[in-house]
Amino acid sequence: MNNTQFFTYLLIMSGVTYLIRALPFALITRKIENKTIRSFLYYIPYAVLSAMTVPAVFYATSNPISALAGFAAAVVFSLKGCSLTTVAVIACACVYVTELLV
Repeated sequence: MNNTQFFTYLLIMSGVTYLIRALPFALITRKIENKTIRSFLYYIPYAVLSAMTVPAVFYATSNPISALAGFAAAVVFSLKGCSLTTVAVIACACVYVTELLV
């Protein structure tokens, strides 16, 4: 790939990325009052983060059993209301112990 081709691709990619983020601000000038649309827009970041993170969790370890154990521990402790740091440390410890045992 030569420099001209690279910078052409880079320009197209940055333009598309900018348009996706800038168009809603430019087109929507008043507050969105529809309850359904507001609820949908509120949950989009959580849904996207979950869709990107959860599948990666199961391929992050050498053994799927330890990945499942760490995921289960993270779910249990997050539902108990523990902080993000606590949940991450417990999940990592659970994966480590499971890897030692398996």
